[in-house]
Amino acid sequence: MNILVVRNDKLGDFITALPAIYLLKQHNRANKIVVCIAPLNVALAKSCDFIDEIIVDRAQESVFWLASKIKEQNIDASVTLFSNTRVAFAQYLARIPKTIAPATKIAQIFYTDRIKQRRSEVRMAEFEYNIELAKELFPTMETTYPQPLLAFEDAKKVYDVFRINNDIEKEIVVFHVGFGGSSDANLTLDEYENLIRNLLLQKKYQVMMSFGPDEKELYEAMQQRFAGEDIVFYLSLDGLVYFAKLISQCRLFVSTSTGTYHLASLVGTPTLTFFADSLFASAKRWKAVGDEKLQQHYMLPAAGEKRESMLKEIRLSLLHLD
Repeated sequence: MNILVVRNDKLGDFITALPAIYLLKQHNRANKIVVCIAPLNVALAKSCDFIDEIIVDRAQESVFWLASKIKEQNIDASVTLFSNTRVAFAQYLARIPKTIAPATKIAQIFYTDRIKQRRSEVRMAEFEYNIELAKELFPTMETTYPQPLLAFEDAKKVYDVFRINNDIEKEIVVFHVGFGGSSDANLTLDEYENLIRNLLLQKKYQVMMSFGPDEKELYEAMQQRFAGEDIVFYLSLDGLVYFAKLISQCRLFVSTSTGTYHLASLVGTPTLTFFADSLFASAKRWKAVGDEKLQQHYMLPAAGEKRESMLKEIRLSLLHLD
């Protein structure tokens, strides 16, 4: 069966789709899995051996162009994990016999199977809702998948070369302080600085600060803030897959709930993550796809004594990584 899976939004959202995609492939290895994704996720998708074909949804192209690309794949059934009118109508035009999607928005009229999930109730995590949708196609499909879900044979080599090039002898703790507007809560830069300086006092771990390719100003600002300190500053210009390999070998990844957090968990890195103090943006909804025992979640109060108390708890957690 040729199966189309649509998740054409941000990095973290795409990663929450990967368990469902993996399970669809594992249910029957003869299934051809085609994904419709945003351009920024192509390199990561190519690293997944359970994805057979990729349709890159360039939003500037017409819905008729997208429909033609879908039709070329002779799709038997589709599972749309995140829907909008454009992708719904494109599948309708491509005449896919069975189309499964959440029963939300006006776009649902174009699908053959509309599933009521009420994700706003947050009965489960985003990736679990995605698996639930995939099971509409194969009700007997298994729901367990390997941890980590994505591994690279050359990851240790990449990590070792990075350590040599940066004269690193200790285990690396990564702080990713940016978030690209995709998170509802984060520490302030002053709060991050406090955590990092406390960790530096231990002299047990190498601190690395990572930044996305569009965060050069933040990268330079943090270099100035920590001038003279033994910190490695990494501006991610080597691509998403290289970054995934690098962080897969690190001791801990500290960040807000953004795409890089999901990436770290995907490749098996322990995470310490900040979430907004609301159900919709909570860890209950946005916990990562990796081993839950390797995830530390903190729901951040906006301000006041509760926030300071939580910051103390986070500092203690970093002091007792072992």
